[in-house]
Amino acid sequence: MPHDAAPFVHALYDAAALRQLESRAAQRLGDGFELMRRAGAAAWRDVLARWPQAMRIAVVCGPGNNGGDGYVLARHAKDSGRDVRVLHLPEHAPRAGLARRAADEFAVVGGSIVEFDQRLPPCDLIVDALFGIGFSREPDAATRAVIAAINAHGAPVFALDVPSGVDADSGSAPGAAVIATHTIEFIASKAGLRTGAALDHAGALSLAPLELDAVDFDGVVAIAERLAATDLARWLAPRPRDSHKGRNGRVLCIGGDHGSGGAIMLCAEAALRSGAGLVEVATRERHVAPLLARLPEAMVHDVGDIEALHAALDRADAVALGPGLGRGDWGLPLYERAIASGKPLLLDADALNLLATRPFALPADAVITPHPGEAARLLDTTTADIQRNRFAAARALCERYACVVVLKGAGTIVMSAHETPRVIAAGNPGMAVGGMGDVLSGVIAALRAQGMKAFDAAACGALLHSSAGDAAAHDGGERGLLPSDLMPWLRHFSNQEAKR
Repeated sequence: MPHDAAPFVHALYDAAALRQLESRAAQRLGDGFELMRRAGAAAWRDVLARWPQAMRIAVVCGPGNNGGDGYVLARHAKDSGRDVRVLHLPEHAPRAGLARRAADEFAVVGGSIVEFDQRLPPCDLIVDALFGIGFSREPDAATRAVIAAINAHGAPVFALDVPSGVDADSGSAPGAAVIATHTIEFIASKAGLRTGAALDHAGALSLAPLELDAVDFDGVVAIAERLAATDLARWLAPRPRDSHKGRNGRVLCIGGDHGSGGAIMLCAEAALRSGAGLVEVATRERHVAPLLARLPEAMVHDVGDIEALHAALDRADAVALGPGLGRGDWGLPLYERAIASGKPLLLDADALNLLATRPFALPADAVITPHPGEAARLLDTTTADIQRNRFAAARALCERYACVVVLKGAGTIVMSAHETPRVIAAGNPGMAVGGMGDVLSGVIAALRAQGMKAFDAAACGALLHSSAGDAAAHDGGERGLLPSDLMPWLRHFSNQEAKR
């Protein structure tokens, strides 16, 4: 680990920064091959720890330094008595000087190096050492055949640094990509492996820092910060003993057109479970009684009473706008009034769809929480374009709408103009169900009402929401997970620091 490694624990880097780190370390060590030796040795230690019974190992090597790491691992495997074979495409013979040196060292000890002939040999483990951080294009036909053979084989797959075919910066897979069981990252964590398609290719992740020193990181800027459930304590400190409801913030939730009363109900309950002192709801008249029956702690108003709506806006410390709002004659004036109020604002769901078609200048520090489809409408592009580079999409949203952005999805990204982006390392596929976004709206609005700055409320809220989702899924499984299942867990995770 780097000397005094604490500052690097959450840092996520792009390929340019990693190349800079490699160059600095190689220069300091006086021999670039030393890093390759360390990488191959670290990877072999991981193999011994995770697959100690693997006696037949196939290492698929590419032409560059990633392939060189594979040759070093193969030499360690052979020295340990394993039956190890290195395979490469004819055009993938080692080209880089360091990779050639590693291949020669493997050959000198009698290592077997053969050309790939459309099949992989029977083995207990496949090591993917085809391409590393520099690969960002669609693989050619020959490489696609190798990747297909790896994915179809059935043995566990161990990827070195990056699963081949995955863009380490964006997290996208432009074409065919290796589906790894486990990926060992070298030097530092890659931002792209924490979001989007990469999450389905990288498998479990581990990090081998290769004994770099803190001096190697001087001036090298991380492009993002990873947040996990244990980071919630950063924001959720115990409350003072003399707290009262007014000090804990008042949230106004606006929405719930005909047929969508449940959306605003979920939003309001989430706000209360996330610690808001008071929650008001402005909704359709017919939803007032059912909402009060389900959630008597909320104060519910019929938005037909304009004076009551304006009074509620005046009282609010934060406004959650959009769950069940609709895009018709009922929701549009509510959308316009809420934005015009200038209050700290959270926009989701139909408020985002209205923003895409009827853009307004948002209040300072507004938060928007689009899923990829909503993000595509806000940027007048396609969902595929959003997913191709989620970091770029979040940045574009932030710039166009001058707000804090929570780009939802696998590896949620939280972006603000003057802050290091944050990536949420929590959440699960069971949360892909209607109503989850309504819960997130209530969570973030509650944290804003309690005095958090917009960017912190967005990051803490997304992390709190995802952590609650993981706990609920662990409790009963991902399939069939409901937004309402998160409510007790929101309370639980909101009080982690207080319990210590």
